Amino acid sequence: MTPSELKRLYQITKVQLEYGLDELLPDHALTQLPKRLRKGLFWIKNRYPEKPLGERLRLALQELGPVWIKFGQMMSTRRDLFPPHLADQLALLQDQVAPFDGQLAKDQMELSLGGPLENWFTDFDIVPLASASIAQVHTAKLKESGREIVLKVIRPDIRPVIEADIRLMYRMATLVEKHIPEARRLKPVEVIEEYEKTLIDELDLRREASNAMQLRRNFEGSEELYVPEVILDVSSEHLMVSERIYGIQVSDIEQLERNGTNMKLLAERGVSVFFTQVFRDSFFHADMHPGNVFVNPDNPENPQWIGLDCGIVGTLNKEDKRYLAENLLGFFNSDYRKVAQLHIDSGWVPADTNVEEFEFAIRIVCEPIFAKPLGEISFGHVLLNLFNTARRFNMEVQPQLVLLQKTLLYVEGLGRQLYPQLDLWATAKPFLETWMAKQIGPAAFLTALTEKAPFWAEKLPELPDLVYDSLRQGKVLNQRMDKLYAGYRQSKRQQAKGQFLFNVGATLLICSAVLLTSNITALASISAAIGITFWLLSWRAYRR
Repeated sequence: MTPSELKRLYQITKVQLEYGLDELLPDHALTQLPKRLRKGLFWIKNRYPEKPLGERLRLALQELGPVWIKFGQMMSTRRDLFPPHLADQLALLQDQVAPFDGQLAKDQMELSLGGPLENWFTDFDIVPLASASIAQVHTAKLKESGREIVLKVIRPDIRPVIEADIRLMYRMATLVEKHIPEARRLKPVEVIEEYEKTLIDELDLRREASNAMQLRRNFEGSEELYVPEVILDVSSEHLMVSERIYGIQVSDIEQLERNGTNMKLLAERGVSVFFTQVFRDSFFHADMHPGNVFVNPDNPENPQWIGLDCGIVGTLNKEDKRYLAENLLGFFNSDYRKVAQLHIDSGWVPADTNVEEFEFAIRIVCEPIFAKPLGEISFGHVLLNLFNTARRFNMEVQPQLVLLQKTLLYVEGLGRQLYPQLDLWATAKPFLETWMAKQIGPAAFLTALTEKAPFWAEKLPELPDLVYDSLRQGKVLNQRMDKLYAGYRQSKRQQAKGQFLFNVGATLLICSAVLLTSNITALASISAAIGITFWLLSWRAYRR
């Protein structure tokens, strides 16, 4: 390790010990050295012994900075790895940190723009509107139009900090994978690789801008969701400019009620927006925590969601959507056999999995959930229990579905916070049934034909030429095959001839040896000469 890495490792260790996280070390040969080192660092005491372990873990990650905050947020979705009291605290991690100097933010913006801020904007507020671990947001107006906008800028020098912490994470994950066999199933190195990719992607604001533009196009003119416009002309890798919106934070129930918001419709629209993104668009906002969701205050009887911060999105293919729809429909029809078989058919669990055992395991976990009234059932927890059960049968982790399950938990939580009587099944069922109807039966067949019609219309004029070329190529191929077969037959004849000559030659040489033992020298010489001649002829036949 380099001196800087050792220094950072000490800082991480110090924070962990100050929050008493050495309690998390299991009894294992690999942890004996850290436990002895803990005794050596006797001057570092647990400063918060009165707080529960889960809360101490959350506070420690927040103090360690952006890499660890976001890692904790990602791990909060892996409830198969953590007991509930830890996973619940990880889910509370908020990406809010102290702002950095506003003048420094302005300098970063001007560096990205290639000139003074005043060339493009007026009324720039040097006091940040919001500050997170990776970026900070300031307000201003466009110089040409006076339109209110927000400027999101990446924190200066954040990349070296992230890269240094990621290197330490890799070292720890490699040690765990090497020395703790039972941890290999969890693939710690792959987890860090996935996390690194997610984090590095967030450092490029062009990606977030692209996501926001896609989501905005998908819901253009919609009463359900509004996504602020990105001002692309002045956006870049480290700076994103978008329109400023005014709304009520979705978690501010009191303010929403004071504004006369139709809470039932707002909650139902949250579910509707999510399933529309999943089944219609195959592209969904995957970071729908309360800090990123606002409500348009202008028409409270017809409330509209506002989605911000599109840095994390999920995409689904047709198989993913079918998996989700068939599983949820299977669950609500209590068809656990179908759910188990679906996992095997999709290849997500090994083909030799015992379907009866798998079905029984799913039934044990999910039956108590579905004993509740439909209005009390959590889709997110259904999927969570399904994933946890499937992992025991060696299901490969599907990152896009884990992301979807996390987002569904967010949406459900917000929906029931707004309207506790929300019946998610009643809201979601039409989406599932409509989508499945489009995938199966005559209508699906006609849809597929319609979608392919432009392709065939383009290719149809070429069909005669393609048929002619195919026939000509077939004829040439047949001629080549005939030549190859003729050569093969000739080769086989030569081999048979060579084998015959070899056998005759060998016989004559044996006869020559017998004749020599009987002192019939002349005949033995003739037999030997003919035998050698036959051998030479057989060698020549083989060469051909």
